[in-house]
Amino acid sequence: MKLKVGSKAPDFTLPSHLDRKIRLSSLYEKGPVILAFFPLAWTPI
Repeated sequence: MKLKVGSKAPDFTLPSHLDRKIRLSSLYEKGPVILAFFPLAWTPI
């Protein structure tokens, strides 16, 4: 799914470096969230 700049991302959960689950919606409660994706050199993006 492609998002437009400025649109709200769908909610998801990922593990943190401390093995805790972080949910995007819980971060929204603290303020604005910026998501940045850095594709690796060998990915087709």
